[in-house]
Amino acid sequence: MDLIIAVEDPNDHDVRALLQRHLTFAREESPPEHVHALDTEAWSDPGLTLYGARLDGVLTGVGAIRQLDETHGELKAMHTRAQDRGQGVGQAMLAHLLRVAETRGYLRVSLETGTMDAFAAARSLYRKAGFKPCAPFGPYTVNPYSVCMTLALEPARGA
Repeated sequence: MDLIIAVEDPNDHDVRALLQRHLTFAREESPPEHVHALDTEAWSDPGLTLYGARLDGVLTGVGAIRQLDETHGELKAMHTRAQDRGQGVGQAMLAHLLRVAETRGYLRVSLETGTMDAFAAARSLYRKAGFKPCAPFGPYTVNPYSVCMTLALEPARGA
């Protein structure tokens, strides 16, 4: 698989469509007050960088990283097209986002995901990468529908 991961414009048609699918998925699987997928307006946040994974030019997945502070980043909008799941797209995107975090000098990367069965594959992916459950951060709360996870990163060499 020759997957190319690069910064994407959330306003591009195919990107917008996949982000909408991600938001629809979150709304279908989570109570309304616990949907943390980003809506259209959120993509104007200058601290948020969106990446797309393309195979032969076709967008197969997205993922984003948001700066929370100088040493802490948050993963957002991790989503792979249904027909491309199980092919390593999510794993490649996660590895890319972690490299971006290290390049930015983050010492920690955190995320929030759902506790429902529909999010089991995502939780497994994050656990395999070394993420551990953590206390809620930012806007997240303790509730039965969300789990927050974090991963400590090694300081960048020469930092």
